Order: sequence, then structure tokens, then C-alpha cells
Amino acid sequence: MDKKSLNEEALIYHAEGRPGKIEVIPTKATGNQRDLSLAYSPGVAAPCLEIHKDVNNVYKYTAKGNLVAVISNGTAVLGLGDIGPEAGKPVMEGKGLLFKIYADIDCFDLELNTKDVDEFIRTVKILEPTFGGINLEDISAPACFEIEERLKKELNIPVMHDDQHGTAIISAAALLNALELVDKKIDEVRIVVSGAGAAAISCSRLYVSLGAKSENIFMYDSKGLIHGDRTNLNGKKPEFINNTMPKETTLGQILDGADVFIGLSKGNILDEEMVSKMASEPIIFAMANPTPEISYEKAKAARPDCIMATGRSDYPNQD
Repeated sequence: MDKKSLNEEALIYHAEGRPGKIEVIPTKATGNQRDLSLAYSPGVAAPCLEIHKDVNNVYKYTAKGNLVAVISNGTAVLGLGDIGPEAGKPVMEGKGLLFKIYADIDCFDLELNTKDVDEFIRTVKILEPTFGGINLEDISAPACFEIEERLKKELNIPVMHDDQHGTAIISAAALLNALELVDKKIDEVRIVVSGAGAAAISCSRLYVSLGAKSENIFMYDSKGLIHGDRTNLNGKKPEFINNTMPKETTLGQILDGADVFIGLSKGNILDEEMVSKMASEPIIFAMANPTPEISYEKAKAARPDCIMATGRSDYPNQD
């Protein structure tokens, strides 16, 4: 399907019938007056009083234990960047949909109109009585790191940031499997990472914990190689300073002989020539969404021996 057709179909999909992708439905009988008197007044007082006696009863008498908040401020949406909370809402609804169809977990998506870290954290904290867990989503770095770290310390419910945890876990599992298929060792391969945001940092951290060597990881942001001579490294980027190559080494140059490419940046930054210079049986995870760093078709055409994955569900090997 070409891009125009896909976009047209997607707009129809999201708009037809009831707009959006999720709804709230009752879980108890509501067919008569007796049901309603149990669901609301006067029957609802009984569970309220039981929870007042022991707050942990909230998990027995309400949906809290199976209710997750998907929370974003729309500052790092997929591969689209800072498009704002309203424009990010379809993605958050989509995450809620995935929770429901794959794990039967109910979600409310909450789009917060703030870029202030303290305001964001305060908002999430006062919502804690409602939810059994918090899924932070599509928040730009370095704010996302502080938000996640502080909420983990200050809340009594689980907190995860999908761009850090979800992407890292899935891509690490895929990397281990791919390395086994091509008979390469994680502590020997050269890994090139395009992107230096939350997902890229967290993926690289997990790869290191699994045996990858920091000196074999070359991370790039929009200004070039993460190198010790640079004076504009913010957030967690200094963790992946690599001085084994000159600061001016381009992405194309570093890919010459590289075993693994991890793309968590933006679409179409790789071409067939760059991929053709990678090592034998290269592993290419082009995970930018909706447009990968290189398309599946181009990567396979240039390197039929590659193991290729994208972040899209309409291609094989979705990461």
C-alpha cells in the first residue's frame, strides 16, 4: 500500500462511527432499578466505607488495580517530534487499545498541556488514587528521565516510560536473537545508534548490561557523534561519549564495517550505499515511526543478507 492510500485509510479508520479508538463500558449489571441502587446510591456507600477502613480495599471494590494511565505531553511523538498534546492523542489511544486487546488492561489516556517538569510530576502524583499504574509515553529527553525517576520514588504504584523500558526490552531481545542467527557475539559487534533520546539511551544501557562494550557503541544525535570534544551534550548523552573515532566521523563513515544499526531518530537518514558498506549479515533495526531510517525494501535490496526490522506493523519483524 502506498503512503497516500495508507494515510487516507488511516483517517477514515480513526474518524468513522464513534471517533477515536477506545470507549468506557460498564462491567456490572445495569438492567433495572435494583442494579442501579447497587451501582450508585444507596449501595455504593458500602464499598466506600470499606475502603475508608482500609485503603487497600480500593483494589477489591474498584477498577483501580486494572486501570493504567497512559500519560504524555506530546513532546516526542513517534517520529513526529513535538507536535503537542492534542496531536499526540491518537497515539495514546492506540497504546490504550494495545493494553486492552493484548492484556485486557483498561486505560485512560491523559494528554497534559505542560512542558514544565514539576507541573507534570505534580499532576501525575495527584492522580495516584485513580490508577493502578502509570505508563509515561512520548515525552522528550532529558525531561523524561527526571519525570520517570522522580515518579518512581514518589508514587506507590508502578511507573514505566515506554520509550525507555518497552523499546529497550523488545529491541534487546531482538538483538540477542539476531546475533544468534548470524553467529556473532554481543561483546564483539560494533553498534551504531542513530538518536540520543530516551529510547536510544535506554536501549544502549540495556545492550551494555547484556555484554555490549561501551567502546563499541557509537551514538549520534542531530549534531553528530556523541564525542568528548563536544560542548553541547545535555541530559544522559555523556554516558555514551566515544572518543575512539574523530568527532567529525559521519554516520555514513561509522557504518563502514559496522555489525548493527539501531535507528531511533528520524526517517530516511540511511541510503543503500551506507547500508551496503556494513559488515556481513548486518542487523538493521530502523525503528523511527512512521517512516523508518531506511525502508525495508531498500535495506533488503542493498543487503539481501541483512536482518531487518522496523517499528511498523505493516512490515515483517516489527520491533
